Amino acid sequence: MTHNKRQQAIAISNTSSLNHKSTSYKRKNSMKSSGALIILVALLLFVSSCAQKHEEAVQKNVPQYSIDQFYKNKRISGGTFSSDETRLLVSSDESGIFNVYEINIADSKQRQVTNSTVESFFAADYVPGFKQILYTADKGGDENTHIYLLGEDNSVKDLTPAPKEKATFADWSRDKKAFYYLSNRRDPKLFDVYKMAVGSWKPVMLYKNEKGYDVTGISWDDKTLALSQNITTSENRLFLYSTVTKKMTEVSDSNARGLYSASDFSKDNTSFCYITDAGKEFQYLVRYNLANGERKTVYETTWDVMFSYNSEHEKYRVIGVNTDGKNSLKVIDNGTGRDVDMPKIPDGDVAAVSISPTEKLMRLTVGTSKAPGDIYVYNFDTKELKKLTTVLNPEINADNLIAAEVVRFKSFDSLEVPAIYYKPLNASAENKAPALIWVHGGPGGQSRVGYSAFIQYLVNHGYAILAVNNRGSSGYGKSFFRMDDRNHGDKDLTDCIYGKKYLQTLEYIDKDKIGILGGSYGGFMTMAAMTFHPDEFNVGVDLFGVTNWLRTLRSVPPYWESFKKALYAEMGDPFTSDSVRLYNISPLFHAQQIKHPVMVLQGANDVRVLKAESDEIIAAIKKNNVPAEYIIFPDEGHGFVKKENEIKGYGAVLTFLDKYLKGSAGGSN
Repeated sequence: MTHNKRQQAIAISNTSSLNHKSTSYKRKNSMKSSGALIILVALLLFVSSCAQKHEEAVQKNVPQYSIDQFYKNKRISGGTFSSDETRLLVSSDESGIFNVYEINIADSKQRQVTNSTVESFFAADYVPGFKQILYTADKGGDENTHIYLLGEDNSVKDLTPAPKEKATFADWSRDKKAFYYLSNRRDPKLFDVYKMAVGSWKPVMLYKNEKGYDVTGISWDDKTLALSQNITTSENRLFLYSTVTKKMTEVSDSNARGLYSASDFSKDNTSFCYITDAGKEFQYLVRYNLANGERKTVYETTWDVMFSYNSEHEKYRVIGVNTDGKNSLKVIDNGTGRDVDMPKIPDGDVAAVSISPTEKLMRLTVGTSKAPGDIYVYNFDTKELKKLTTVLNPEINADNLIAAEVVRFKSFDSLEVPAIYYKPLNASAENKAPALIWVHGGPGGQSRVGYSAFIQYLVNHGYAILAVNNRGSSGYGKSFFRMDDRNHGDKDLTDCIYGKKYLQTLEYIDKDKIGILGGSYGGFMTMAAMTFHPDEFNVGVDLFGVTNWLRTLRSVPPYWESFKKALYAEMGDPFTSDSVRLYNISPLFHAQQIKHPVMVLQGANDVRVLKAESDEIIAAIKKNNVPAEYIIFPDEGHGFVKKENEIKGYGAVLTFLDKYLKGSAGGSN
């Protein structure tokens, strides 16, 4: 389960628009003779026949790549600039797990900075003015992240060493002589704000969080904090707190409730920008005057504004928009108010962006549905776009992979449900493909356009995949987002079933061989489908999914305290009469109804969905004499970060599907 329902780093990858309408041709000119018409028709039929035969030949020759080949791809994230703007600091799993690397901008050469073989290390930033680096790591996926200092002599110092401490790097002070971070070392349930000076590396508490608010922003003079109080997963209150006067000022409008999130403070500390959906369907950007409280809408469109910030000297404002499951990037020149012409990258989905301190360079992380995210650097002055990485395994030809498409289908109540669709290249009416409904995490996540090695692996091996953004998903307006509240595993699951019905209308889909797969909340939906609609899907694949809501909601990590009330408001409070409904929707307590094969993957160190969830559902399924396969990963938490585990787990999923879905005799209705 994700911590923040609507503002998560979102899930899987998918989309582009597919319109299932037949194309008709109209004659623009009348034929002067029937003979000309006959010749033309014959010619068109011949050309069409040749094209069809060529397409079939191409389809038959599509190579299948192994799981090892797909996971020879590199994943790269981050990309902060060094002080002299000659290098980028990134995280990459080229070594098999994530380590810290540097990329030289001039020649694109990479240098591995850390050499961990056990735990994944993630780059935080360079220490300004020093040849030192900050990085973060937990242990085995336990989510207790610490901040580490890597010295010039390669010495390592844990800057947040408390055993159960969870620390999150926030940002540097304006003078770059200290950094801010959040930590729950004082109270496991609450995050305080600390400031740590470069050199002494001693923490000083800036804000003691006694009321359970989330700290979401820090002004450049560190005299003002943005604090969020969660009410529900679709409503919160936003405050500005003075660390000097201790005064609290509410920014959210009591007459226009909704979601409010901090964006950024101006460098002169006169204004504060935030993102909200108050009074509107979609999130928009607002500037708040700190002196008089006046508000002005800075930017809005017909999709959610996801993030926004100013560059170092406020020359540019960057705005990211979630446009139908795909990122849209807007950069505004604050001096002229005009949009900056951005480089065009075909089929590119900008996952992240950062502008250098001098504001001359911009780092872009850009992927497609057919290739993982590569890092580019754009020069604002010369307009040069330079690609620094090639992360797709050269053994894989991207032309043999699938471009994701956006489709929409009608659910049981005529609600239009968006989805991301992947059609195998070799699927045809003569070569029907088995299919999977893919369910994202959450509740409230979103399947989006972008690259997923796992999805491409399955599609490359002949499985069509429809990633359903069921009601309750992010990105389609707050009305759609709220539709699953206190209705989980019901109408949202029915949307997935109608996604299956949509697949069954496609002539190249084997309508009797359709399964369901999902992770986290999507794992719950998978098991709910197998339990409460046992005749709908031939197989189910559950990746660390919830099967007992009573246990899960009673055992959320302590540092979810500020979010727990909102989570309970949406899902139900397991310590009240809501427990009856939670019991009724939990697959574990009704597992005797499961009729078709199930596979479960589980991390032993998962603190969100405990291993006991998967242990018990597997035992219950086996009591039914139903095939059940189970793989436990002792060094993973909620999801996978190690390539060897992904190769083992996802390779086993394909073997399972080939046996019980592709090789099955059917059985779903």
